Amino acid sequence: MSSNVFELPAHDAEAAREVTAADWARLERNAAEILAALGLDLDTPGTRETPRRFIQALFDATAGYDGDPKLRTLFPSERPEGVEGRHAQIVEGPIGFYALCEHHALPFHGRAYVGYVAGDEILGISKLTRLVRLYARRFTVQERLAEEIADGLFELVGPRGVAVKLEAAHLCTAMRGVEEEGSVTVTTVWRGAYDEDDSLRTEFLTLTR
Repeated sequence: MSSNVFELPAHDAEAAREVTAADWARLERNAAEILAALGLDLDTPGTRETPRRFIQALFDATAGYDGDPKLRTLFPSERPEGVEGRHAQIVEGPIGFYALCEHHALPFHGRAYVGYVAGDEILGISKLTRLVRLYARRFTVQERLAEEIADGLFELVGPRGVAVKLEAAHLCTAMRGVEEEGSVTVTTVWRGAYDEDDSLRTEFLTLTR
C-alpha cells in the first residue's frame, strides 16, 4: 500500500494507493484472526466473507488518501468592477461527513459548514462537499479535519478568508470509555478576513446556527 498522503487532489506524478492480490489476502487473514479472537464465529453463511468485507469497508472509508482530481473547478468571482466585496460570504452546509478517529479507528460523524470570502475566483459549489469528504475519508481527528479543510480551500481558490465549522458525534466516547450518549463536539477554524473581522464570524455563525 502506498504511503503517499495527498493534501489536495492527486496530481499526475502521484500514484493512488495500490493493494496487490497478495496484500489483500494477507489483510483478510489478519482481519479474520482478530475478529475470531474477539468472538465472531466466521463459519456461518453470514460471516464467512466478513473479513473481506471489513477490509474493503476500511479501504473505502479512507479513500481520501487517493485524492480527488475533480476538485479544481474554478470560475471568475463575477464581482462587478469597483465593488470590493469585503463581506460577501459564500456559505455551504450542512455537509454530512463520516470519518475514522485515528485513536481508536472508530467513526465520528456529523455536519460541516464551510464559508469563504472570494478573491478573484470562486469554487464550484459541489466542490466544497468534495473538499470536506476528501479530508474526512482518512484516519484523523476533528480538530485536524477542520484545519485541513480550511487550508485546502485556501490553496484551491486563494480566497480572502475562510471559515469552517464542524459538529460531530464520536463513537469512541459513545461505545467505550465514558459511554456518553448524545454529546456533540463543535470545532471552528478561521483564516484571513474571518480571523480579523468579528462581524464576519458572527454572520457565519448565525447562518450556520
